[in-house]
Amino acid sequence: MKMAPIKLGFLIIFALAITISADDDDDDQPLCPDFYEKSCPQALPTIKRVVEEALHQEKRIGASLLRLHFHDCFVHGCDASILLDSTPEFQSEKFAIPNNNSIRGFEVVDQIKSAVDQVCGAPVVSCADILAVAARDSVVGLGGQSWEVLLGRRDSTSAYIDEANRDIPPPFLDLPQLVTNFANKGLDVNDLVVLSGGHTIGFSQCTAFRAHIYNDSNIDPGFRRQLQELCPQSGGDTNLFPLDATPAVTDTNYFSNIIAEKGLLHSDQELFNSTETKHLVTFFSHNLEAFAKAFAISMVKMGNIMPLTGESGQIRHNCRVVN
Repeated sequence: MKMAPIKLGFLIIFALAITISADDDDDDQPLCPDFYEKSCPQALPTIKRVVEEALHQEKRIGASLLRLHFHDCFVHGCDASILLDSTPEFQSEKFAIPNNNSIRGFEVVDQIKSAVDQVCGAPVVSCADILAVAARDSVVGLGGQSWEVLLGRRDSTSAYIDEANRDIPPPFLDLPQLVTNFANKGLDVNDLVVLSGGHTIGFSQCTAFRAHIYNDSNIDPGFRRQLQELCPQSGGDTNLFPLDATPAVTDTNYFSNIIAEKGLLHSDQELFNSTETKHLVTFFSHNLEAFAKAFAISMVKMGNIMPLTGESGQIRHNCRVVN
């Protein structure tokens, strides 16, 4: 059931108080929800329209756009570095181990960028902001709750494949490793559980869950057999399985699956391995409204990871290429 958007007044005030960057450069400026109100008031409605059109064509693209924003922010901050193609100066993050033959949605981002630049009359909206807004609109388009996206990011002029290989959390991490990985980005245990709940939508490839279904003991036997039929010990690497039973609907089935030892990824099931995370999983499994509100807060917090602002970076004319 689609939930009505809510005002996040105190949440946004809280988010604005979060340190925007790890640097103390004079160029740093706080992100704000009305950044394009004067320069291009039709920017956000245009992004929403293109995302809705893409979801109409393929529901799965919503999870892909959400994942693009996540994988972007975890690598050198939310600066759209993930969108850059390779050049003689750097190798694209698209070829990093967590992204190669897996991350997708670039064509939709291109469509959004073209439509937004047309309605604005110039390239005034950054690709990094497009990723942040498209992630929100994807969640809303799949029945989730809305939130105010803080805006004003600028785009990176380089890609960081080594950081992508190091910092994007792989699906085989255990709970202490996940906690450390998120803490390195200024995110706490609550953020870890809540943002993992983004797996309420989308699919995963066999390569991501093969080790879990053949090596781990904390998995429902019937679920294991079902997955092993789809994902043999060799071959079928790109075979897809939904991250929960309703991959095109934002709900709490992801958390219910973990309780039933039906978490698809090793990292999903690991959330049931400590008292603190187990309590959060159980709480969110039967409280959709609480999960939706917490997800909004954590998405705003994640979107504040080291953005380029002020005179830093640039506004790319083409999201795949540095100006």
